Amino acid sequence: MLRFHIFAATVFLLGVFSSTTASAQRLLVFGDSLSAGYQLPGALAFPAVLERALRSRGWNVTVLNGSVSGDTASGGSQRLEWTLGDGADAAIVQLGANDMLRGIDPTITERALDEILSKLSVRKIPVLLVGMKAARGVGSSFRDRFDKIYPNLAAKYGVELYPFFLEGVAEQRNLNLPDGIHPNREGVEAMVSGILPDVETLLGKVAKKSIAQD
Repeated sequence: MLRFHIFAATVFLLGVFSSTTASAQRLLVFGDSLSAGYQLPGALAFPAVLERALRSRGWNVTVLNGSVSGDTASGGSQRLEWTLGDGADAAIVQLGANDMLRGIDPTITERALDEILSKLSVRKIPVLLVGMKAARGVGSSFRDRFDKIYPNLAAKYGVELYPFFLEGVAEQRNLNLPDGIHPNREGVEAMVSGILPDVETLLGKVAKKSIAQD
């Protein structure tokens, strides 16, 4: 009888374990050319490199490349519902760089990012908001307004914030393509290394949420 109870308990625990680990978490990377893999093979783009890094650390995750080169925050807001498709368990939102480069009014950029975060909040999708910093040549007034967008929205929606996507990569010739803007293979690897702890925190929230629902 004791063996039977031990066997039954083992089967139950294995069943619980399987139900929480069998299906991979779906992590959407929603951004522009900085995360889309501009001029890089798909296997070397940020989402693919991030997925390999996460899997090497034991995460059962599929990273979806929902980034479009040249996209602005407003463009992202318009295509979010279509991009989500069947949904996602978590999202990395990385938009705003093109807004800054084109001199779009930061109020417009903030409003569009707010719409994106609001839509994801309604769907109860945990978010890691990825910030961008204005270039030095845009003027102090624009820079001050732009740089406040990301911390303001992160506080408003209570989401995690990674302050600067290009941390340690911006203005480093050896980590960028000849255009000096987009990361090369080594640059992408450096970006993934920098953001990885924050992504793991995000996925940890998803795992806890899943267990709580079970």
